[in-house]
Amino acid sequence: MLEERFVEHARDGDVHILRIANPPVNTLRTGVRAGLHEGIAAALREGARAIVLIGAGRMFSAGAEMTEFNKPRQPPSLPEVFDAIETSKAPVIAAIHGSALGGGLELALACHARVAAPGAMLGLPEVKRGFVPGAGGTQRLPRLIGGEAALRMIVSGEPVTAAEALALGFVDAVLEGPLEAAAVEWARANAGRGFTLARKREDKVKGADLAAFDALAASLLKRTRGQESPKGCAAAVRAALTSSFEDGLNTEREIFTKLVNGEQSFALRHIFFGEREASRVPDMPADTHPLPVKKAVVIGAGTMGGGIAMSFANHGIPVTVVEQSAEALERGLKRCEANWERTVASGKLSAEEYAKRRALLSGSTDWNAVKEADLVIEAVFEDMAVKKEVFAKLDALARPGVVLASNTSTLDIDAIAAATKRPELVLGMHFFSPANVMRLLEIVRGKATSFEAIATAMDVGKRIGKVNVVVGNCDGFVGNRMTGKRGFQLERLLLEGALPQDIDRVMEAYGMAMGPCATGDLAGLDIGAAVRRARGTVAPIADALVAAGRYGQKTGKGWYLYDEKRQRHPDPEVERLILDMSEKMQVRRRKIEDAEILERLLLPMVNEGARILEEGIASRAVDIDVIFVNGFGWPAWRGGPMFWADRMGLKAVRDKLARYAEATGDANLKPAALIEKLAAEGGSFAGLHAKRAA
Repeated sequence: MLEERFVEHARDGDVHILRIANPPVNTLRTGVRAGLHEGIAAALREGARAIVLIGAGRMFSAGAEMTEFNKPRQPPSLPEVFDAIETSKAPVIAAIHGSALGGGLELALACHARVAAPGAMLGLPEVKRGFVPGAGGTQRLPRLIGGEAALRMIVSGEPVTAAEALALGFVDAVLEGPLEAAAVEWARANAGRGFTLARKREDKVKGADLAAFDALAASLLKRTRGQESPKGCAAAVRAALTSSFEDGLNTEREIFTKLVNGEQSFALRHIFFGEREASRVPDMPADTHPLPVKKAVVIGAGTMGGGIAMSFANHGIPVTVVEQSAEALERGLKRCEANWERTVASGKLSAEEYAKRRALLSGSTDWNAVKEADLVIEAVFEDMAVKKEVFAKLDALARPGVVLASNTSTLDIDAIAAATKRPELVLGMHFFSPANVMRLLEIVRGKATSFEAIATAMDVGKRIGKVNVVVGNCDGFVGNRMTGKRGFQLERLLLEGALPQDIDRVMEAYGMAMGPCATGDLAGLDIGAAVRRARGTVAPIADALVAAGRYGQKTGKGWYLYDEKRQRHPDPEVERLILDMSEKMQVRRRKIEDAEILERLLLPMVNEGARILEEGIASRAVDIDVIFVNGFGWPAWRGGPMFWADRMGLKAVRDKLARYAEATGDANLKPAALIEKLAAEGGSFAGLHAKRAA
């Protein structure tokens, strides 16, 4: 029977216990819902005085089973389960350990009371999947903690701790010791008290200050740039303040249904499942185990090296930064301290936690520190000769069996590995700036890199909170290789009629945090020029800016002028330079529509992404999308470049590429062989992986 498989029914005298048993995260699949529905009925038939609802294994419940979305829903529904709870003559007590997220928290909110273990996390992250809580979360939570507090939780999607939930008022007690036994005793002691269900509470919503609520909503929504689900969350929570419970539920359901069937939710779920998929290396043997890493060493205390070191210290791993000079080391450590201190000042980090992290970070000018490392990550100047020299030195100092990783963003991992006698233990661990903030970690495998080394890098990446994507070895790997291919079109757009502010406006309207011109100014236009020189390529306009000493924000002028607050402003001098270059190159200028700007900047990346898939540099198209969302500021609700191409249709992609290639003379826009093949077959990038997996 379903309930026997997914919900365990136990008894402790007159208190009955229902354990959700759907590992690993106890999602509320059909069998769980059926088991809960029948379990409550069975407990009442047997005269239960109270019922404790708890999760088996590591958590209460991570919520709805998203693989059941967009499929016919089998009964009982969550609302039917909630009705059974709320009409139960015996109080139902949710006992929360690990996490109660999404539908899991909504289940707990429908109970008569909630108790939690210290350290449990409770949240409604549905906004991050492109929809609103759909089983009463936007209506019950405001009735327990008030509209504004609920709005903050639901629009952000961020969880709170058990202690915070207790202070807010939607957890009744935090219980020490083994949770199930403590919850049973709490339920027995409190079974006779009168519990008021969340749906019947009015004190927190009646007479709410709607002007204050709307002002807070407007402030929170400013940060969500084009995403629809935060707006839906705000509207649903507002309904809790202005409607009856039943009417509010109807509003929530209407908003949920619209959003869950929308493009943005498809995109966000694509990335959610893609991050899970990217954590699997298709050809790695199942019995591969990572090497133990208890202490790390980072070579280089610059911006990247310091950020990498902070990532380790932030997650409880001792790390030593090695620099050549005491001055450079001191600068690097001070930069780390300043970053932490800013976080403390913002209230996001306690002084105690800062002290704990700082104690895990040490510095040295003695390379013998490498001898103590279980993992060494090099983060020095991006020059092959320098990298080889460093790796030869590391190879001589590091213990046998220790993985040596390079943070290079473009250089050949095989050439770096050749400088050592352990090429099987050399790989790339490409962090993205700022390394202590950005989630992406490109793990670059060379020809000789062992599965054990890859597993070690993946394990470390997971431990320090990164999203790992394993990629092959080539110039620029995946992300930088793809973005590098849009440079020609950016220059052509400027020559043909666009200005930097037009290009950035279009890309930021699409959802990017910064457009390519503003990003170039932030990174330094001289850096881009150095990369072009190394590759033997030119960009007439960008090169002219660099020749004029316009390096970007660090010189106060690049594509834009920057004021003392580093706010950008269009520069008439840049416009004159562009117009002069158009005239010099005999390009007739015209008005370019926004749609064309967007296509001409995204299609070159998609085309290169197809080549990357052809070459096996990326295992799956979704790996590419995960890279762009987590490392390049691509809005998750847009799904990534390959998702964008699939939604356009690869026949249309092929035809547009061919048309722009002919119109602009850009050989890189000739449709990749894989796009030609999939377009002819009526296929997609997503379908390609499904076919390979089968």
